[in-house]
Amino acid sequence: MSHYPYEPFEYVPPPEVTGGKAGKYPVAIIGAGPIGLAAAIDLALHDIPTVLLDDNNVVSVGSRAICWSKRTLEIFDRLGVGERMLEKGVTWKVGRLFHRDREVYNFDLLPEDGHKMPAFINLQQYYVEQYLVERARDFPNLIDLRFKNKVVGHDLADDGVTLQIETPDGPYTLDAEFVIACDGAGSPTRQRMGLRFEGQTFHEQFLIADVEMPESPFKTEHPERWFWFEPPFHNGQSALLHKQPDNIYRIDLQLGPDADADEEKREENVIPRIRAVVGDKPFTLDWVSVYRFTCARLERFVHGRMIFAGDSAHVVSPFGARGGNGGIQDTDNLCWKLAMIIKGEADVSLLDTYDQERCHGSDENILNSSRATNFMTPKSEMEAIFRAETLNMAATMPFARRLVNSGRLSQPCSLAGQVLQTPDDAGGSGLEPGEPCLDAPVTQQGRKGWLLDQLGDRFMLMTVGDVALPDMPSDIAHLAVSTDSESPGNCHDRDHFVAARYGDAMAYLIRPDQHVAARFEGTVSAEALDKALMRAKGQEL
Repeated sequence: MSHYPYEPFEYVPPPEVTGGKAGKYPVAIIGAGPIGLAAAIDLALHDIPTVLLDDNNVVSVGSRAICWSKRTLEIFDRLGVGERMLEKGVTWKVGRLFHRDREVYNFDLLPEDGHKMPAFINLQQYYVEQYLVERARDFPNLIDLRFKNKVVGHDLADDGVTLQIETPDGPYTLDAEFVIACDGAGSPTRQRMGLRFEGQTFHEQFLIADVEMPESPFKTEHPERWFWFEPPFHNGQSALLHKQPDNIYRIDLQLGPDADADEEKREENVIPRIRAVVGDKPFTLDWVSVYRFTCARLERFVHGRMIFAGDSAHVVSPFGARGGNGGIQDTDNLCWKLAMIIKGEADVSLLDTYDQERCHGSDENILNSSRATNFMTPKSEMEAIFRAETLNMAATMPFARRLVNSGRLSQPCSLAGQVLQTPDDAGGSGLEPGEPCLDAPVTQQGRKGWLLDQLGDRFMLMTVGDVALPDMPSDIAHLAVSTDSESPGNCHDRDHFVAARYGDAMAYLIRPDQHVAARFEGTVSAEALDKALMRAKGQEL
C-alpha cells in the first residue's frame, strides 16, 4: 500500500506467560480497533484499569471508516485526540447530489457558527487507530495494550469472564469482571456464543477504491461530498466521491448483485472505472475492496458480564457514516456506567440502560441506513419510477429533496423517553431531556474556550443565566454560565450562543456522556435535583 504510514506495534510477552504476577482485571476489551481503543481510554479517564487484547499488531489497511461526524469528534475531543484528528483530517460540510449529468441540489450540513467541531471530517481509519494507540499509551498504569494476543475462547460466569488467549509464546487464561467485545462485524465472540444478527441483508455489491490524485477532481475551492444517481460514466448505477488526507480520494461504485467480486477487484478492471470518474487526471490506485452489507443487530448488547459494542453488536451500510460513529457513541454511553458499577456507585442493572439506549440508537441507524439503501437500489419498476420522479422534482421543489436519500449522514441519537431521563413540561425551552448537549463559545477567566470542554465526563448541573439553586450535592459539579456580564469563576456566554441553544434562566442536569438528564426553569429545588440525579444514576430503576 502506498499510504500505510505506520510500522507494526511491538509484541510484548504477557506476564501470564512469562511467569510474572497476573491478577483479575476490572475490564478486558477484545479488539484494538477504534471502538476498543476508545473504550479503554474512556475507562482510563474514569480511573478504571483495562487490558486490551488484539490478535494483530498493525492498524487497519485501507481507508475503511473515513467520515467522522461532529458528535463523534466531540467525543474524541473529550478522549484527547479530537484536535489531532481535526488538524489531519479533511473538513467538509457541503454535499452535491447529481442525477446523470445534472446537479439536482446541494446542502450545507453546518450552516450556523459557534461550534468547535465541524459537521464532518474525512480521515482514514488507520490514522484514527494510530492516534488512539498513542493516546492509550499516556495511561501506562491503567491500559495494558497487548498485541498478538488472540482470544480463542471464554467461560462466562455470574461474577466475571475467563478468557482463553493464544500468543506467540504460548496460551494463557485471563480473568476479568467484565468483557467488552469490540471484535468487529465477524465477531468470534458473538459466534462462540451462538448469537445471531437480526435484520436485512442487501445483495447489491459496491466497489471501494482509494486513489491518490495530486490534482483535485472537484471544481470548488473546498472539498465536498459528491453523489451521483445513474451517472453517465457508470450507467444505471450510483457513485460517491470523497477526499481524504494525503491527496487520497475515496470512490464508491455500485456494481449490481451479480458482479464477480474477484474479477472486479483486478487492477485491470478497476483502473478503467476510476478513469471514467476522474477523466484525464493522473492517479495511483492505493487500495480496493468489494463488499456486500447487512443492516442488522443483536437482539441484546449485554449478556451477563459480556458486553458488545460497535460492529460486533450492530452493522449498517457504509452510506451515511453510521458504523464507526455509532460504535464510538456506544462506548460514550457505556463507559461511565461501567465505571460507576465497578466503583460500587451503581448496581450492575445500570448496564440494562446501555442495552436499551444503544439498541434504540442502533435501530435508528439501521432504519435510516436501510431507507438509504432501498432508495439507492430500487427493487422493482415502481420503486425505480418513484426515485426518478423524486430526483426530477428535487431540482426545483424543496419538499422533494427530503425524499431523496443518498445516505443521510449520521446524527447523534436522542435518548428522549428512555428511563434515565426525567420528563418535564418545559415545552420548547432549550434542549429536551435525552438530547446531546450542543457546543457554544464561552469565556472563562478571560480565556476563550468551548462549553463542552467545561462539561467534561462527570455529572454536572449547568445553569444558564439567573437560576435559584439549592445546596449542591457533593457528587455533582456546577457550571454557571452568565449571559449578561462576565463574572469571576463563571463561564460567560460571550457570543450569546448558549442562551440561544439552551434558553435563559434554565438549569440542566448533564450526564457524563453529555446528554441532558433533566432540565429546570428558573428554580431548582433540592428535592427535584436529588430525584433527577438518582434517576440518572439508575438508582430508581
